[in-house]
Amino acid sequence: MSEVIDSRTALRICPLCEATCGLVLTVRDGRVTGARGDREDVFSEGFVCPKGAAFGQLDADPDRLRAPLVREDGELREATWEEAFAAVAAGLAPVLERHGGAATGVVLGNPNVHTMAGALYPRLLIGALGTGNLFTASTLDQMPKHVSCGLLYGDPNAIPVPDLDRTDHLLLVGANPLESNGSLCTAPDFPGRLKALRRRGGTLTVVDPRRTRTAALADRHVAIRPGADALLLAAMAHVLLDEGLADPGDLTAHLEGLDELPEALREFTPEAVAPACDVDPGTIRELARELAAAPTAAVYGRIGSCTVPHGTLASWLVDVLTILTGNLDRPGGAMFPLAAASRAPRPAGPGRGFDLGRRRSRVSGHPEVKGELPLAALAEEIDTATDEGEPIRALVVVAANPVLSAPDGDRLDRALASLDFMVSVDPYLNETSRHADVVLPPPPPAQSPHHDFALNALAVRNQARYTRPAVPLEPGRMAESEILARLVLAVGGKPGADPATVDAAVVSRTLGQAVRDPHSPVHGRDPEELAAALTGEDGVERRLDLMLRLGPYGDGFGARPGGLSLGTLLDHPHGVDLGPLRPRVPEVLRTRSGRIELLPRPIADDLPRLREALRRPADGMVLVGRRHLRANNSWLHNLPALTGGSNRCTLHVHPEDAALLGIADGTPVRVKGAGGEVTAPAEITDTVRRGVVSLPHGWGHDRPGTRTRHASADPGANVNQLLDGTLLDPLSRTAVLNGFPVTLSPAG
Repeated sequence: MSEVIDSRTALRICPLCEATCGLVLTVRDGRVTGARGDREDVFSEGFVCPKGAAFGQLDADPDRLRAPLVREDGELREATWEEAFAAVAAGLAPVLERHGGAATGVVLGNPNVHTMAGALYPRLLIGALGTGNLFTASTLDQMPKHVSCGLLYGDPNAIPVPDLDRTDHLLLVGANPLESNGSLCTAPDFPGRLKALRRRGGTLTVVDPRRTRTAALADRHVAIRPGADALLLAAMAHVLLDEGLADPGDLTAHLEGLDELPEALREFTPEAVAPACDVDPGTIRELARELAAAPTAAVYGRIGSCTVPHGTLASWLVDVLTILTGNLDRPGGAMFPLAAASRAPRPAGPGRGFDLGRRRSRVSGHPEVKGELPLAALAEEIDTATDEGEPIRALVVVAANPVLSAPDGDRLDRALASLDFMVSVDPYLNETSRHADVVLPPPPPAQSPHHDFALNALAVRNQARYTRPAVPLEPGRMAESEILARLVLAVGGKPGADPATVDAAVVSRTLGQAVRDPHSPVHGRDPEELAAALTGEDGVERRLDLMLRLGPYGDGFGARPGGLSLGTLLDHPHGVDLGPLRPRVPEVLRTRSGRIELLPRPIADDLPRLREALRRPADGMVLVGRRHLRANNSWLHNLPALTGGSNRCTLHVHPEDAALLGIADGTPVRVKGAGGEVTAPAEITDTVRRGVVSLPHGWGHDRPGTRTRHASADPGANVNQLLDGTLLDPLSRTAVLNGFPVTLSPAG
């Protein structure tokens, strides 16, 4: 008798990078056995990268934890969910009772933006703890862009993205989307969109110290010296202003500070910045003139221009160039997306603005930014006593591995071991979660629903998609939303309470505010009646339904017939196309003036530091990071399908530098920085310019006590151990991970 096999397909939005591609999963007997691109997806149209194709391997990784772990007598053992949440309540209670919420902290990692639960519950967790000690991956990545946009537009989440499908000219600075698939710019098939730009006669220029795959595709590659992006962009802005090429057009009526800008940038001539940038003055002038002459143009800067000493200034200047050429908020330029689950637009007018440094960290006095403290300061907040309050004694870590992702992981490793109590929500026992007293593992992604809250607010086309779990929860598993809801309750000393009450409280509070808001479509209505009208199988779906209905395209609970709701997305499994990006100025502005504040005070106060860089051109060897198409920071190295080949932890060295230093291809090289040293095999290549070496981020899987067998077999070197955590961009407090000095020598 032949075996009966249950085989079917299911849709799933890929959670493995910011491209958010639609997938068609093949499911056999409850297990994902294959993944391909969904050709009917309204946004990705069938595109898939190697990460998405390996979805099934990630889902079935045998090293994923299948039950909670609780520490007893120094060892982690499997436990029931009830035991785990009881242990959380018991472990946190003494810290909260004796020292208060100020002695606790929360760390949020990059994967939180790729799950619905990671978007909906962390703020509730922070509130339940009563802590101001929030540390996230943003201060290792994109915080400079949040700060610059907060200062320019009054909202740190109002980030314009390049209108890739309509632009005539694209300038990429420190970005390699052919490997990263895009970041702070959600665009499935970013490579295809760049090729389409070239086919329609557009121009692609890439500024990068490495000849990346993206640079190889470009019309022009400018091999800048790492860390000099702000100087180059300032010189381009100077040329626009000095040669009369600046023309903001219709934006002029919404600009504050335009008259002060020429004087602020007066010293940044192409000739003045050329030695520090190692870019010819004539090339700088050509870049500025080409940008001004293009029918439409967009400037896009990413991690290579963010994680450097002047990251916020570089991020600000990206938008300044876009504004000066009249390309902000117009088709083909840089535009503000409007996500379906976002708050509906408010009437234009002055807002609260954006402030930095409303409080400071206990040890080094780092100003908070967007409610966060720098992740590079986490270790000192745990291991250093001061007269300014309690050190962190208990930590909740959600989907983060800062021992590898933050500077000086060795010190943080020791600090985590000294905590009174630690909880980790993570599917793996990794370099960070191995220190936890309780580990709460979420289920594999196929067993979770998906809607992109944060990433749709950065998408190059407005659309809305939702996929329910492709596979039912396995026995003994718990949905990530329930894990985080129960964690919120356990923090409050109620580990056995009904997790549905957490979502119900959010719904009640949100509707209560909405019915009192005269701009809301439900103003004056009965909140209990509205709550009863919500649909969905659980609290997460009800909250999504609520956000969609109150959002910019929503049905307003019947006030706007034909608008979006959860039911709409369920009826359209491949998504709902909401059209190309549309102009949103002035409605998007929330500055105190109600205008774009082109030269905000914190930026003006930081420009003297950039002027000082003109007088101290860098020399010596510097290191930059490297992205791999088949990786995402530290969390995909345990999959055989996504390692090997080009995805290796090697040190890229220019042939001439290698010859001078006596380094041969494949031999180990000792790399020293301010925070320590690592050893990595040399890969001699002319894809890096002279004076620059490159080592990828996220490796270093060689610590004891982890359970990631494939990653541990080829651990690589932790590049962040070269940093001591003191080198930060002062405005955003983002760690400088690129363009920092190192010395090289043959190892052995």
